[in-house]
Amino acid sequence: MKVALFVPCYMDQLFPDAAMASLELLESFGLMVDFPEAQTCCGQPMANTGCVSDSIGCAKHYMNTFKGYDAVVCPSGSCTSMIRNHYDGLVDDDDETNAIRDKTYELCEFLVDVLMVEKLARPTRFPYKVGIHQACHGLRELRLGKSSEQNIAHFSKLRQLLDMVDDIDVVDLQRPDECCGFGGTFAVNEEATSVLMGNDRIADHEKAGADFIISADMSCLMHMQGLIRRQDKPMQVKHIAEILRGTEVSV
Repeated sequence: MKVALFVPCYMDQLFPDAAMASLELLESFGLMVDFPEAQTCCGQPMANTGCVSDSIGCAKHYMNTFKGYDAVVCPSGSCTSMIRNHYDGLVDDDDETNAIRDKTYELCEFLVDVLMVEKLARPTRFPYKVGIHQACHGLRELRLGKSSEQNIAHFSKLRQLLDMVDDIDVVDLQRPDECCGFGGTFAVNEEATSVLMGNDRIADHEKAGADFIISADMSCLMHMQGLIRRQDKPMQVKHIAEILRGTEVSV
């Protein structure tokens, strides 16, 4: 399988450890993973602020950059959803383009649905209490888990993977599918509301006794990490790839 890794621009600039963990995790399953150096932004920031036409260049560049791969894997639900669900009108509606969109997967989705992972390639131990933050795009647009408005049996692809980690204690939250308040430019334009929402999410994890907040979206973790640090709380955040990649998990 010819796989490419698409790293979100904010992760590339601010959280390279999570990007490297994603690469190492994929390679641990025997995959030859390519990182096309020409890759840039998916165009989501412009689209989210209403400047949709300004996303066209990014969208077309994405399609040109990731031609010829069996799968493109991205450690971010929001960027993956932008490509899969919101490129209509930005790129050509043809078989080649649609195939690239359909073969773009969020990291956990790829591990569970494509590789059908039942056991981690490297034994991993993480002896801490963790709470799972299910980011909005991954939850409601990619269906990485059950959201409260769905009348279906509970499932969580993140939880399914974390259950493969030795000695981890995944705690239950009161509101497991609530937004953290980041929402890209929403956190800038609606700062007070965004902060309140973020503090609510942190408080839910605290009440459950979590030592770490784990998510598949580093953007949400970045938002909550800022609030945690400003309030000198002992809680930490980690991208799920950093937990799943292997035995050496630093805290």
